[in-house]
Amino acid sequence: MKTLDDLLSEGVAGRRVLLRADLNVPLDGDKITDDGRIRAVLPTLNALREAGARVTVMSHLGRPKGAPDPKYTLAPVAARLGELLGAPVAFGDSGEGDVTLLENLRFNAGETSKDEGERKAFAQELAAHGDVYVDDAFGAVHRKHASVYDVAALLPHYSGYLVAKELEVLSKLTGVGERPYVVVLGGSKVSDKLAVIEALLPKVDKLLIGGGMCFTFLKAQGHEVGKSLLQDEMVDTCKDLLQRGAGKIVLPTDVVTATEISDEAATKTVGIAEIPAGELGLDIGPQSVSEFAGILAGAKTVFWNGPMGVFEKRPFEAGTRGVAEAITKVDGFTVVGGGDSAAAVRALGIPEDGFSHISTGGGASLEFLEGKALPGITALEV
Repeated sequence: MKTLDDLLSEGVAGRRVLLRADLNVPLDGDKITDDGRIRAVLPTLNALREAGARVTVMSHLGRPKGAPDPKYTLAPVAARLGELLGAPVAFGDSGEGDVTLLENLRFNAGETSKDEGERKAFAQELAAHGDVYVDDAFGAVHRKHASVYDVAALLPHYSGYLVAKELEVLSKLTGVGERPYVVVLGGSKVSDKLAVIEALLPKVDKLLIGGGMCFTFLKAQGHEVGKSLLQDEMVDTCKDLLQRGAGKIVLPTDVVTATEISDEAATKTVGIAEIPAGELGLDIGPQSVSEFAGILAGAKTVFWNGPMGVFEKRPFEAGTRGVAEAITKVDGFTVVGGGDSAAAVRALGIPEDGFSHISTGGGASLEFLEGKALPGITALEV
């Protein structure tokens, strides 16, 4: 795979570089609530600008239905990108200036189309904006989309600094690094994490499970879980995993429950055998946080993906905060697996430099750790 450093050594002064970034930031109206993904592409973008390239940046935002939708315009992103660069960013197809940001790729149905011809036709439109292609959108490399997969076949192609860094970091988690190796998984559904559990279970020393997915495991142990999130069809799978992962898989011993998900919810902290019939489990409890922290304290390699509870609501943030803080104290290699986990770190004000690496790709990181071929990476390797 050719890298950005290879491109820079070839020389880019005056050349047009088409840069795929992942600028899919959370918005509240037209206000960006977390600009982490914009900041993540700055090293690559600045290196290209300083070397004299004219850069056209492209990204998706949200899930519009293949047609323009003002709710998903990248205009606020262009404004923020300009602020961070300290330089004007042209927006749309004008192509005037050193840096241009194209409008949301998913406003064109060809970006995500399953029809190869339609996807390639859109890729040709995009390729017309550049002489070379750089992919720095790790959060999108698991998608076989026009801007990620097909454009790479049309132009000389290189990986950006972010993509190279992500691959380097995640590769350390697939092999046998320093032990003990502890993985912390949360989030809502077991089905979303099943493949990564299967892939990592033979390699880890401990697998700590929280979030909504823990209730399907607790049900598999014979506990009643009230109105908590439950995937009935996954109970037998969880029984099998618990048997195979005996001594490795660690579940919460207490949970925080309530009848509603709100900032004003009245909560109870109960043992896993006492979850009230009419209540939802919405966070792991303090005893579980303490037990998880105790295991993490001795770890040398940690991968965390998925919050421990509904951290967006104040009564249910303590579990995620406690586990995140415990990971920052680990004397070893610690990786936050993108997505909601990265959002939680920022929302809860946990210092980002407390972790060795915060991935920008939730789904992409998981699929890489599952051992799947990622279309965007395969395209760069050709």
